[in-house]
Amino acid sequence: QVQLVESGGGLVQPGGSLRLSCAASGITLSINRMAWYRQAPGEQREFVAAISWNGGMTYYADSVKGRFTISRENAKNTVYLQMNSLKSEDTAVYYCAAKEKFLPPLEIRWSKYDYWGQGTQVTVSS
Repeated sequence: QVQLVESGGGLVQPGGSLRLSCAASGITLSINRMAWYRQAPGEQREFVAAISWNGGMTYYADSVKGRFTISRENAKNTVYLQMNSLKSEDTAVYYCAAKEKFLPPLEIRWSKYDYWGQGTQVTVSS
């Protein structure tokens, strides 16, 4: 079992930055990939970014490429999402997810992930 706890959300003005953290605990050696998803009110859960736990390969949604950066700190079992140049359309609850087995690089369906955090709210507004 793996437990995930997100932090770092909040209210920020358009053009601003936030850094989200996701701390993993439990049997973390089983993790193969971690990802961030987001869900706005009335919308479906949307892929944001993912990172392989061992090789550091990263994947991004087109909507956040060049603005968001996903990274990991294995010693702390933590994944980060640095969000720059935030826009109002980035407003959502952001969720951290973990996958134990291999996923093809282009697999972004949220149902493929095994563990989820409780989410952290990000609001971009002036």
